[in-house]
Amino acid sequence: MQQELKELLNNAYAPYSNYQVAAIIKMKDGKTFPGVNVENASYGATICAERNAINSAISHGYKKGDFEVLYLMNSSNKIGFPCFICRQTFSEFFDLDMDVIMYTKDGQEQKLKVKDLVINPFTSDSLL
Repeated sequence: MQQELKELLNNAYAPYSNYQVAAIIKMKDGKTFPGVNVENASYGATICAERNAINSAISHGYKKGDFEVLYLMNSSNKIGFPCFICRQTFSEFFDLDMDVIMYTKDGQEQKLKVKDLVINPFTSDSLL
C-alpha cells in the first residue's frame, strides 16, 4: 500500500502549504478508493485527502460500517495525524475499532484505532 500512496501523493494539489497528503480507504469487500488533499486560496474550501476518499466511497454507494481500514501518507518526514474535521467524519462512518495506518513518505508507520483518534465523539446520539 505504501507504493500506491507514494504515487498518489503526486496528485495532491497543495500550492499553499506544500504539504501533500494521500489516502486510500479499503472497504470490507476489498474495493479501495483514493483521495488527495485539494487546497484552495480560500483555506476553508480546502478538502483533506481522508474526506475525499471517504466521500468517493459514499458516492459509490457504500454506507456506514462498510469501511475496513484507512491508509494515509504525507509528504513530510513526520507522521501526519488527521485534522479534527476528518476525525469528526470518521466518527460518522467508521467503527471505533477500525485501523488508521499512517505513513511518512520515507516509510515510517504508525497505526491507531479510530477510538484512539476520536475521543468522546460527537455522534447522532449527541443530538438527542
